[in-house]
Amino acid sequence: MGPGPGDDRFYRAWAAGRGLSEFRVAVGESDLQIFADRDLSVEAEAAVRRTRRDIEMYAAANDEFIRTWEPLEARPGAPDPVRRMCAAAATYGVGPMAAVAGTVSELVGRALLQHSAQVIVENGGDIFYRTTEPPVFGLFAGQNSPFTGRLRFRPAGLTEAGVCTSSGTVGHSTSFGRADAVVAVARDTALADAAATAIGNSIRSEGDIQRAVDIEKDRGIIEGLLVACGKALGAWGAIEVDEGA
Repeated sequence: MGPGPGDDRFYRAWAAGRGLSEFRVAVGESDLQIFADRDLSVEAEAAVRRTRRDIEMYAAANDEFIRTWEPLEARPGAPDPVRRMCAAAATYGVGPMAAVAGTVSELVGRALLQHSAQVIVENGGDIFYRTTEPPVFGLFAGQNSPFTGRLRFRPAGLTEAGVCTSSGTVGHSTSFGRADAVVAVARDTALADAAATAIGNSIRSEGDIQRAVDIEKDRGIIEGLLVACGKALGAWGAIEVDEGA
């Protein structure tokens, strides 16, 4: 999790232009910006509280769940959010908390889809959406990046997906790499969150971008990848990039 395409806010203008209502829900560390067919603040807050309660109660009895930077198997009977986090983290070799923001985004979004045909949920830059056409995002890679403010992208052909970002140079989230922005697109938002973290950890310089792209091509797990580091950019998969924005 970390600063992501939401920090550029372009998708907010895109959503507003399609008649979606915007509202915010904040519970504890979860601060969600949401678009839906109508204001669903009450339903969204209930979903956030429910999801957080499941995670917090599990963590209270299993403190390693929060502390570890390594994959951790969910215990029998673990609640759905915990199982999603552990499964995504195991796929990419990171700790379960690397997938927490994406998990919250998707579970809140799916709860709201019972009341709205279209939903966009942003949780600290980690986004779940279901829309009639793929949203357009602006890339935020820090104030010093040549791509911030001029690069836009859309998840090509995906009207439902998770779009999550990790950065080693922007924000407060832990990253062992030096990428300005790593954006992962996946059909599962927890997986996109874990993937962005893991791939971000592997980027130490511009020279690491192509290797990361090649690895994800071979793995075939996520749908698309966008990496910005210094003056270099790499993209692969279901991502259409417009550098002229």
